[in-house]
Amino acid sequence: MGVLREVAASFVVPGPSGAAVRDRLKHLTTGDERVLRLVGGHLGTLASGDLKARCADGLEHSAKSWAVRKRELTAVSSSRWAGSLTKATHDQWALARRGQAAHLQSLQAGIRTIADRLALPVGSKGTGKAPGGYRSRHEWFHKTRRLRVLQDRLDAVRADRDTGVVHVARGGKRLLNTRHHLHAAGLTEARWRARWEAERWFLQADGESGKRFGNETIRVTPDGEVSLKLPAPLTHLANAGHGRYVLAARVRFPHRGREWADRVEANRAVAYRIHLDVTRGRWYLTASWTLPVTQTIPMATALAGGVIGVDTNADHLAAWRLDTHGNPIGNPRRFSYDLSGTADHRDAQVRHALSRLLNWAQTCGVKAIAVEDLDFQAEKTREKHGRKRRFRQLISGMPTGKLRARLTSMADATGITIIAVDPANTSKWGAQHWQKPTTGATRKTTRHDAASIAVGRRAQGHPIRRRTTPPRAHQSDEHGHRSVQARPEVLGREETRPRIPGPRTRSVSPDAARTRATRTSRTVRDVRSEQAWVQDSLLLTD
Repeated sequence: MGVLREVAASFVVPGPSGAAVRDRLKHLTTGDERVLRLVGGHLGTLASGDLKARCADGLEHSAKSWAVRKRELTAVSSSRWAGSLTKATHDQWALARRGQAAHLQSLQAGIRTIADRLALPVGSKGTGKAPGGYRSRHEWFHKTRRLRVLQDRLDAVRADRDTGVVHVARGGKRLLNTRHHLHAAGLTEARWRARWEAERWFLQADGESGKRFGNETIRVTPDGEVSLKLPAPLTHLANAGHGRYVLAARVRFPHRGREWADRVEANRAVAYRIHLDVTRGRWYLTASWTLPVTQTIPMATALAGGVIGVDTNADHLAAWRLDTHGNPIGNPRRFSYDLSGTADHRDAQVRHALSRLLNWAQTCGVKAIAVEDLDFQAEKTREKHGRKRRFRQLISGMPTGKLRARLTSMADATGITIIAVDPANTSKWGAQHWQKPTTGATRKTTRHDAASIAVGRRAQGHPIRRRTTPPRAHQSDEHGHRSVQARPEVLGREETRPRIPGPRTRSVSPDAARTRATRTSRTVRDVRSEQAWVQDSLLLTD
């Protein structure tokens, strides 16, 4: 019999480390757009060259080589633009290295799985934790060929990592590969070229505390005026002093606008990015800043008013409110979303579902939401699930990481705490212990609804099962069940329920023991049965 893994302890998810707001640059003149295109194209070319130089350095990169690159960029842009360019290059190279490490681990896991299955007899059955052998000699043969392919890929990736070689495409590999499939993507070569050039522009600058309005390169005043420092070859286009260009558009941030204005007025660092949405033909300005690390509240304080358990699924969030004892209250709720279509559409669907969830939590007065700590990075490989292509597509499409990160960010503004719990067996045990008891004549509880109860109870520290049946010889009636809803530290939680006589029992009178001893048999008829029965007044004892 296999050993069950230990369930990880629940924890309070820390708040967001930063904030970002976006607004559209409206009423730009033709000259404004021309300047933005020229500046973005010039700095994009510099960014591409700097990334090439950084990749050529590999693991030999040092502070001296960084200073040389920055000095060369300063001559053709400015010192602040050079700092933003080199920092963006370092971040992109580090991201490529992290992706390379994840790809290496994925290849190693696939090779181990194939090697283990090839070592088993053909047709052997697997267990719940490990797959069996391949089903036929034909499949076994093709898997031996795939094993050799994966080993060759692993050797190539490992050699690149040892030498510090990374493969990066400014503008994105997906858009780059779309160039060879324009008909399938519904694009013309001109439209693809416009998107490709816009993605490779560079119009972003990090902020600096203590400088005017928190950013000297791209400056936004509290009243919404946007200006940027022009690179050295383009200073002749300036329409303001000190080589700056002021845009005709004014920005205001409806979301977190007051927080942004406070930072700008206090000259605290704010980073800006200007980008063009080619499909819509609109320019946008994104402002971002870091948030101070805040102390998370204790879990007991967050759970004082109950919790809402949330089960994450491919097309909806199943939620149920629980009281402090882990009992479901009211009816379950479902917040649906559609993850088809473009990335913007999927992101909007997720935000809308989370907004409805948070609004419902505020209406209920609950200060904690429990979600599963899901991560399918090691669970959606081709070698692990084999022919289950639809299942792989299902779990690959679930935005688990994005959903939890966005929920944490949105809940931070409402004062609701997010608690992450171990997702082990929540769906299985929730359906086993809660689906049937919560189903009635007017309510059909689904497996996902039952799983939300399991998630909430695990966050509260309660066992998922509804009843704990002690040995028969230790029960007062020798045969019944006894519910255990008290916490483990409560004294006497395993004892029998005390008998409290009085009207509160609804069936036992205060002197029931004495009456039971002197009561005659129902088959004996005496004079008292012939008398009229009169109900005595109820005792108003406590």
